[in-house]
Amino acid sequence: MSPDAAGLALHIALFAVAGFIAQMIDGTLGMAYGVSATTLLLSFGVPPAFASASVHTAEVVTTAFSGYHHWRAGNVLGTFVRKLLVPGVLGGITGAYLLTAIPGDAIKPFIAAYLLVMGVIILAKAWRRSVHVGSEKHLVPLGLAGGFFDAIGGGGWGPIVVGTLLARGNEPRTTIGSVNFAEFFVTFATSATFLFTIGITNWPAIVGLAIGGAIAAPIAARLAGRIPARPMMFSVGALVILLSIRTIFLALR
Repeated sequence: MSPDAAGLALHIALFAVAGFIAQMIDGTLGMAYGVSATTLLLSFGVPPAFASASVHTAEVVTTAFSGYHHWRAGNVLGTFVRKLLVPGVLGGITGAYLLTAIPGDAIKPFIAAYLLVMGVIILAKAWRRSVHVGSEKHLVPLGLAGGFFDAIGGGGWGPIVVGTLLARGNEPRTTIGSVNFAEFFVTFATSATFLFTIGITNWPAIVGLAIGGAIAAPIAARLAGRIPARPMMFSVGALVILLSIRTIFLALR
């Protein structure tokens, strides 16, 4: 194997590990794949629009696997999916188009600040204990906001939608499964928007993230709601916050 080929293989393998870890987190908690992966790409210096495009393209594969396995495991509620899907798609398309129209250097610190807030939200959800009363109210605006900010920040569908629904007291297993199932359609629409506006690049990262996520998806679907969520949420939130602060510091410097 030539040095260039070996370097490319190593690059893909590193992103595959990152994709595996991110999908294990996302599949079991219903959040943080996009936030974690986008924060990582931004810390590597990838412009926001291309970071979001790369992550969403990889997520087309990972969310397809994740949604299918959550459905097979009986974790999907049709009422949740129907109310979240269309507004989520519309929000994703709008957010992706807006992101491509703004210079990357100008928006990068703001996107990092958004991801920092997402990290804080994840930590807040880890602290909070909710009573399982359940609610299907306001799912349409929730899906719209989740899709929009997910496209703008390269992640956020899970923290916004799953975080809100869990805070209302909805059952974790079916909430995570339903939101993951709807996420495939939101991700597909968002990545298609990026494809027709700025194109899709950074294929080693995309391939690596997709491979790692696809391997983790069936494992995470089986573990959803069955492993202690709080320690994982603390770890993810802290990591996102630290990487976001680093990105803001480098951008402002």
